[in-house]
Amino acid sequence: MKNLLLLLFTGCCVAFTSCEKSEVLSTSGELSAEQRANASENAARQSFALDAENSVVEWWGSGPAASHHGSFAVSGEHIEVVNGKVKEGNFSIPIASIKNFDLPEHIKPILLDHLKSADFFNMALYPEASFSFQKMIPLTKAVEGAVEGANYMVSGDFTMLGKAIAISFPARVLVVKEQLTVEAKLKIDRTRWGMNYAADPALGDHQIYPEVDLHLKLQGHKQ
Repeated sequence: MKNLLLLLFTGCCVAFTSCEKSEVLSTSGELSAEQRANASENAARQSFALDAENSVVEWWGSGPAASHHGSFAVSGEHIEVVNGKVKEGNFSIPIASIKNFDLPEHIKPILLDHLKSADFFNMALYPEASFSFQKMIPLTKAVEGAVEGANYMVSGDFTMLGKAIAISFPARVLVVKEQLTVEAKLKIDRTRWGMNYAADPALGDHQIYPEVDLHLKLQGHKQ
């Protein structure tokens, strides 16, 4: 009887140990697959430093009686790309860098100082706007108003006046050798961020439309 119990106990131990080893091997296999996937992504990952001198955001603001065109500089540290898609990264728009292209030189400061004031960008409290890349989906059809050759729908958070709002827009994203190019045309409604100055249609010719047109041009070089 004792021998029988001993055999049963030994058999159970062997079975349990075998099962435990199987689970460990299975778990080990899953981890190995995950590690391989991560290694593959890391191998395909490229880091690009933003070229501030060749990156810009152009803007157009208008109303019933007038329109203005200008630009902002762009700054940022790096953008991570995996298999041609922007995986992560962000860029900032220094409000102090705002320029105007259409007014006489002696009038430009009047407009620019007003845009920097609390009526618009409130630069004293919010010296920067920024965009953080979140997701990119390949485009399968043309999108009206998109930049020529747009190949991705880009989604991310645009922060202005201290408020982050998710936006999406079509863009052309190209990685050629060691150069990254991102170009997009988009519209934003400034009132979504609380920039409400002169947006009321009741102002007639003195209204400034809520919609602002932006033309984003980013260039980066591989680090």
